[in-house]
Amino acid sequence: MPTDIHSHYPCSPPALEPMVEQLLDVRNDMLQKEAAHDGLAKVHPANLRSARNLVQYMAFRTHDVRELQLDMTEWGLSSLGRAERKVQATLDTVLHTMHLLTGKKWAPKELPPTCYRDARKQLEDNADRLLGNHPQGRRARIMVTMPSEVGSNFTLVKNLLLNGMNCARINCAHDDVRVWKKMVNNIRKAAEATGKPCKILMDLGGPKLRTGEVQPGPKVLKIRPQRNETGEVEAPALVWLHAPGTPIPAEKASVPSLPLDADWLSQCEEGDRIRLVDARGASRKLTICEATEQGCPASAEKTIYFVPGLELKLKRKGKKLKKPSTIIGEEMPSKEGGVLLKIGDLLVLTKQQVPGSNAHHDDTGKLAKPAHISISIPSILDDLRVGEPVWFDDGKIGGIIEKVKKGEAHVRITHARPIGDLLRAEKGINLPESDLNVAALSPEDLEDLKFVVQYADMVGLSFANHPADVESLVQYMKQLCKGGDIPAVVLKIETKTGFENLPNLLLAAMQSASCGVMIARGDLAIECGFGRLAEVQEQILWVCEAAHVPVIWATQVLEGMAKSGLPTRAEVTDAAMGQRAECIMLNKGEHIVAATKSLDEILLRMQDHQTKKRSLLRKLSIAERFFKLG
Repeated sequence: MPTDIHSHYPCSPPALEPMVEQLLDVRNDMLQKEAAHDGLAKVHPANLRSARNLVQYMAFRTHDVRELQLDMTEWGLSSLGRAERKVQATLDTVLHTMHLLTGKKWAPKELPPTCYRDARKQLEDNADRLLGNHPQGRRARIMVTMPSEVGSNFTLVKNLLLNGMNCARINCAHDDVRVWKKMVNNIRKAAEATGKPCKILMDLGGPKLRTGEVQPGPKVLKIRPQRNETGEVEAPALVWLHAPGTPIPAEKASVPSLPLDADWLSQCEEGDRIRLVDARGASRKLTICEATEQGCPASAEKTIYFVPGLELKLKRKGKKLKKPSTIIGEEMPSKEGGVLLKIGDLLVLTKQQVPGSNAHHDDTGKLAKPAHISISIPSILDDLRVGEPVWFDDGKIGGIIEKVKKGEAHVRITHARPIGDLLRAEKGINLPESDLNVAALSPEDLEDLKFVVQYADMVGLSFANHPADVESLVQYMKQLCKGGDIPAVVLKIETKTGFENLPNLLLAAMQSASCGVMIARGDLAIECGFGRLAEVQEQILWVCEAAHVPVIWATQVLEGMAKSGLPTRAEVTDAAMGQRAECIMLNKGEHIVAATKSLDEILLRMQDHQTKKRSLLRKLSIAERFFKLG
């Protein structure tokens, strides 16, 4: 190296020769690992260069080059922090410059699979193919989860498209083929009417592990007025009185309802009074607000507890009624039941499909029978091991497996509120450290696919954990399509196993011409731990960018705004950071059109400030795991 190079720099940089040697060692190891890897044979020809770059990136990330990064920046060289899309090209460019600085020649024979501009174009083309062309002035697309009402509300879909929606998601875990068909028809119709194309993603439900039924709660209905801070009534309590079996109008669905004798109810008129003594022995009265064929809304100025057996007396000034009173019958619905769990309690997960119930104690207070609840996939109890964690209801309740025996797993509760938490039916169960022998496609998914392959542009594979899951989905769709084009596969990464196997999952998905990844941050946060979520979602973005695979950033984006109309500051920041992905997904809510418009505005402002970001490149355990698994 010429002796005066260091002296011409404003600050004295570190020695260059050791840096060259270290980077050459990294490059050689990277190319050797790529040559030895056998995961490229089945990749679709259109994705081969991207797949090679992915393998190179994973090999590169088996090295910790943080010190080298800092040293290179002192020479004004690339820090390698943006190498994802074109790993070898980045390394070779830096090495070429380093050799020029040292006065040495360097002419490598191995050409990189992708270079700078074509790598960027490859990702953009893949995103266009999967998600549709990006809207004018905005790089990231907006996907919206469709509520069921989309099937009967064309205007809602139209307004979503006019306010920034580019893709529609239909969750096959809800509704049925009849409703899905109506939703698809309105989406296509709205896209044609507005001139705004809209890709459709249909999410398969997958083998969602949930709690089973629980014993119903007591038959009691409580209504209470809304009061201000001084106790004055601001809004009366409301109850919808109706005959058993009579449909409740949609606009009254949020009002507590009470079934009553039809003949007695038919006498009610606006302004009538109802007197009763409620379940606590308190004298109370209701006022009929309106009388309709469907039922009667009634208001009260005080809190009332209704239970079966209470007598209701109808009063009207100046008139004697044929049937002045009625008794609340057993038709009154029970409150939703739940199993109460506190820290230290024992919960038995059982294969027996019996309603869950609370623990029972004898007269001395000694535990006679622990709380128990069944699960939706009983066979997984055979896969559980002592010491593994269990989380329920989006992480609200947690425990450790203390004992496993035939047909049961005993869980000691370690996480709950001091007052306890109710574990209800149909709540999610996460087993982040358990090796579960569960197929990604349930029998229901296979049946749903018959519809999905006809109408969807993309199919979401829920709980994608192993390459065999992806290959099974692709093969089944090919059979259904009989040699025709199949929908693109979107891998939903929502488990710890799915994250750890992401590179191999991508290689399996890249056997088809088009694919994508959804970061399902809800389950992923529970599976990997909330403290690791930021790190995990960053790694998913890096790995997918290396594969030139588009990413959908999902779960709780502007959720507060979609539901209440007002976003939190944290939500706005999160939405802005999401624009590093190719698509951002919003969930349904009463204010979803306003949330879509706000997200569109946020993305338009932020994309001029940030696309992706530079990172420090410590070695990744996910990369080491990739090569250990072959």
